[in-house]
Amino acid sequence: MTIQWFPGHMAKARRQVTEKLKQIDVVIELLDARLPLSSRNPMIDEIISGKPRLILLNKADLADSQVTDEWISYFREQGIRTLPIDALSGKGVGKLPEMCRELAGEMLAKRAEKGMQARAVRIMILGIPNVGKSSLINRLAKRSVAQTGDRPAVTKAQQWVKMGDTLELLDTPGILWPKFEDQMVGLRLAASGAIKDELIDFTDVALFAISYMMHYYPERLQERFKLQTLPSDRVEMLEEIGKKRGCLASRGEIDYDKAAELFLRDLRSGKLGPVSLERPADWEMEEPIGKPPSLS
Repeated sequence: MTIQWFPGHMAKARRQVTEKLKQIDVVIELLDARLPLSSRNPMIDEIISGKPRLILLNKADLADSQVTDEWISYFREQGIRTLPIDALSGKGVGKLPEMCRELAGEMLAKRAEKGMQARAVRIMILGIPNVGKSSLINRLAKRSVAQTGDRPAVTKAQQWVKMGDTLELLDTPGILWPKFEDQMVGLRLAASGAIKDELIDFTDVALFAISYMMHYYPERLQERFKLQTLPSDRVEMLEEIGKKRGCLASRGEIDYDKAAELFLRDLRSGKLGPVSLERPADWEMEEPIGKPPSLS
């Protein structure tokens, strides 16, 4: 499955980010807690150019909390502060303003030393499409100021959002890289819903996610689909899902695409429980779990 997706407004967004950075004190990097590295734009380090940074692991309620702790340790080793949140419910978001002021402490101190008038800390929020930027902004602003949706690339323009007298946020469109050189990244993103469904092959993506769950979360599959034992491979597992969910085509054959789509809906909505689709150790594997044979 080769995914290439770099609409013109995303290329424009990168230029806008670079232009606006001079006005920014703190960069908030919003990642999906279920797949932090795969939901991270690889150009971020280059783009933000050493600005103080805070990583937010959004949708933490859908992620495996033990794996999220592994990711927090992973980023801490890189000297980056990390906070798990759920923008929809607001869990963890209350800690954000104070953490941003702490990260901007050096800038605020320099302004005070020079006798300059105090001003709000200016924050830029960066993240790929559908990672929850608009939901976070609305939660922080305590009002609906950013358009939200369950489809990628809802945000199309930049806007400043005031948070009282102490913080100002700059929202930007999501930035997604032009080509997924690592197809595992594409599969993880597709499984999470970060890529438009029209661009993916449901069966390829579902087979990846099923493999991963058979390895790390077999009991979730057994419980959800009422299986006494798991099948021996992922294709058989998809067939079992199809049977359980009534995904039958002509002559009683399994409709694999329909079964795959229903499985992915369950996964994304949390009906399979809190699931992380990658962990730090996965990036060290020569043969990642769930890698389709066709990509070998």
